[in-house]
Amino acid sequence: MKNSGIAAVVAVGLTLAGTSASFAVTEISWWHAMTGANNEVVEQIAKDFNESQGDYKIVPVFKGTYPETLNAGIAAFRAKQPPHIIQVFDVGTGVMMGAEGAIKPVADILSMNGKEFDKSQYLPGIVAYYSKPDGTMLSFPYNSSSPILYYNKDIFQKAGLDVDNPPKTWPEVFEAAKKIKTSGAAPCGYTSTWLTWIGLENFAAWNNLQYGTLENGLAGTDVELKFNSEPFVKHFQAIADLAKDGTFKYGGRTSEAKQLFLAGECGLFTESSGGLGDVIKSGMNYGLGQLPYYPDLPGAPQNTIPGGASLWVFAGKSDEEYKGVAAFFDYLSQTDVQSRLHQVSGYLPVTMAAYEATKASGFYDKNPGREIPIKQMMGKAPTENSKGVRLVNLPQVRDIQNEEFEKMLAGEQTAQQALDNAVSRGNAAIKEALGN
Repeated sequence: MKNSGIAAVVAVGLTLAGTSASFAVTEISWWHAMTGANNEVVEQIAKDFNESQGDYKIVPVFKGTYPETLNAGIAAFRAKQPPHIIQVFDVGTGVMMGAEGAIKPVADILSMNGKEFDKSQYLPGIVAYYSKPDGTMLSFPYNSSSPILYYNKDIFQKAGLDVDNPPKTWPEVFEAAKKIKTSGAAPCGYTSTWLTWIGLENFAAWNNLQYGTLENGLAGTDVELKFNSEPFVKHFQAIADLAKDGTFKYGGRTSEAKQLFLAGECGLFTESSGGLGDVIKSGMNYGLGQLPYYPDLPGAPQNTIPGGASLWVFAGKSDEEYKGVAAFFDYLSQTDVQSRLHQVSGYLPVTMAAYEATKASGFYDKNPGREIPIKQMMGKAPTENSKGVRLVNLPQVRDIQNEEFEKMLAGEQTAQQALDNAVSRGNAAIKEALGN
């Protein structure tokens, strides 16, 4: 497996396998990438599980950003010191699937706990993304998310915009952003995290556009990228034009733009639903809306694709350790645990039972907008364009895309040039990764 394009490694070796003789408690290490409010959720889940039984102890360890955590896991496996569980972002799915012998399918793990594993209890769109073509579930969908629109109601009010009616289409978003900027309500109208995941991958799925061949990589590995067609060019040129006077402000390649929104610098913000915890924690007077779309594109809006991350299990551990992992995953699947995780974090409940329980409790009635990411993902049956994106080296391909976007936003090239370059360079990188 080639990893040349994956972002830098945070290499902190840690071995927590084995059994403590004094307490006879088997420790299970869990490497993760959660920060802020979501890190607090991780710590609480581990604490609650550890207190619920006396045989196993989950030890969460923060390993940096999503790309850093993935690389740390790969380095640890090569050094024969991997953790038991590693949280890998959706982009790393193809990388982990290609790591022959490095992982143990979660479907096998869950059956070791003496319980029949029934994947039908999980949300279909999420399960499909983390499964092999034959349906075998490879990883546990811990924190799945969907990109949504956030807006600052105080800034909206200052700009003379309707605080109860957020923009639904991209043209409306761009007009609102201009009004925020020109009115002086905020220095910046619109920003976004993850231009690759939100601006390309989900943009394609939500507007039912082809990102790449072979169902964007879910039907095969020899993918040819196709995201330099006219709708993509039009969208990114509009963003590039807004960036010229600061109406759009670029925050960074992953989630850095969140700080621009939390600080009140930008009034509109597209971000993962999983970013909600920090927005709530900030005390901002915020509102939520669906991911914008282009109304003139046939079939739009279609469905969004899952982001966030899943939990993978490394090979080479003992049966007793795997039983501990299975017990933890079984705990995570419990309806009350999933409901709480969904309600406090903004991530999607991964089981249907947790979704139905949350709905029955009246949570969505009391918290308008919180059902948006679920409806976006489940509203329509996926098409060949909207099942997800899976490339053998998607982290590397995203790095290429980000390099081209940054040149575009700096005024060094047009959106057409940026996307053409990203497609040609990305296709070359895919062929190299496959050894073609």
